[in-house]
Parts: sequence; structure tokens; C-alpha cells
Amino acid sequence: MKEDSLVIHEIYSSIQGESTFAGLPCTFVRLTGCNLRCAWCDTTQAFYGGKRMPRSEVREKALAFGTPLVELTGGEPLLQPGAIPLLQELCDAGRTVLVETSGEADISRVDPRVHKIMDLKAPGSGETHRNRWSNLTHITPRDEIKFVLSDRVDYEWMRSVIHERELAQLGCTLLASAVWGKLSPKDLVAWVLEDALLVRVQVQLHKVIWGADTQGV
Repeated sequence: MKEDSLVIHEIYSSIQGESTFAGLPCTFVRLTGCNLRCAWCDTTQAFYGGKRMPRSEVREKALAFGTPLVELTGGEPLLQPGAIPLLQELCDAGRTVLVETSGEADISRVDPRVHKIMDLKAPGSGETHRNRWSNLTHITPRDEIKFVLSDRVDYEWMRSVIHERELAQLGCTLLASAVWGKLSPKDLVAWVLEDALLVRVQVQLHKVIWGADTQGV
């Protein structure tokens, strides 16, 4: 069965680089494959290749690192049917579980104990038309919505979406992230303060520590 195995790019431990969990020790399970091609993507190496592994082996390898926090990422992890039961099993093992997802994949079947970190793709990504707006009905206060912004146009799009979709009423954390090397975080902060926009500005902590091109950290 497809659910019994997953194609894995890498499994490793590091610190969480983004979200409200930034800075905490975390085990990352990076799945291979993505059906989007965002202009600013920094994990294109995970589009192809990888190794097919039994789900039980993936689970045990992830748990063996001993971190209380585990994240499924990609690529797009929810493209693989085995991701859904794996998320459940990691929760059953007592871990705090995160999933990073593009906003295009259906999140309705994700275990409610999982913290969903879901993108909404701004115009600069080239993939705005792929946003699955129905996913918003499955976002809870434990979840986070992330906007990756490359310029002022992206920022203004985010601001409009927050107001028009009434995202504040969802009770979740709204993350605003500047594309590394393209949008100055200082500019983003200035715009957020000027508009009194209730978002959490974040930087990619792993890139600050290890550099933008270092993988597996």
C-alpha cells in the first residue's frame, strides 16, 4: 500500500528556523516531491530523488533523535499518502508535531493534534492561483499561516488577504517572512509598523546561523 512507505529526501535534527517554534531543537523529516514551483524556492533539491522507506522505519528514525519537536516538510509532504498516518503516529508517540505545507494541498485529513504551518502564496511566488482557499476552514488557533514576501506588491497582497479573508478571526498566528536576499526585513518591519498589522515578522534563523546555501541544517 502507498501509505506504508514514503520517499524521503533526508531526516536530521537541528533547530527550528521558522514559525513560533523557532530556536527549539527539532527533528526534520523532509519528503521528496512538490507540485509547485515557487520563484523563490530554496529547497529545489527535494523536488526529485530521495529513498523510498517503510513508514515504520521513517517513524523510528525520527523518534531516535529524541527531540520533543518533529516536523514533516518537503517539498510538499502532503502529496504522499503515507504522511497522514505518519503524522498521527508521531503524535501518538508524544511528540509535538509540525507540518509545513504549501497551501495547495488538502489539509482536511491532518490529525488535529498537528500544528499546521500553511503558506498562502503571494504574487511574487508565481503560484497565487494554486492557493486552496477552502483550507482556511481547517485552520485552528494552534496553526500558523505563513506569507513569504518578495516585494511591496506581495506585502500589499498579504495585507488585503488578511482583511478580506478576516484571518484574524481564525485565531491562528500570521507569519510574515521576507524572501532571503530579495526583500529587506527592515523594510518589512517598517511596513508592518506603519499599518499596525498584527503579524509576526520572522527571519529564517537557520540561514542566519549557517548561511543561505547550507543544506541539512
